[in-house]
Amino acid sequence: MLIDEIHTPDSSRYFYSRGYEERMASGEQQKQLSKEFVREWLMERGFQGKKGQQLPEMPEEFIEQVSERYIELYEIITGESFRKSDIIDVEGRIEGNIIQFLNGKIAGV
Repeated sequence: MLIDEIHTPDSSRYFYSRGYEERMASGEQQKQLSKEFVREWLMERGFQGKKGQQLPEMPEEFIEQVSERYIELYEIITGESFRKSDIIDVEGRIEGNIIQFLNGKIAGV
């Protein structure tokens, strides 16, 4: 059995607590911190992930919104500020982290 998305905004629904009860009582949609807004954006453009469909191009500002939503969720759940990593040498950073993990030098291993 493989679980690859447990408790992530890709597989779980996270809602803002502020205003939750009021929205529930009035039958309004809840304000979410999940990827649902991305799925809705795609469907508004006729994309549903079906075979042969062309993925619409996402404008840079929408990609930034997605990033900000995930960062906000991270900060709410962890209570810590998110620090963006340097993107100059992503492959080198990944390789270095894997090597550290394999050598047991990453905290918690």
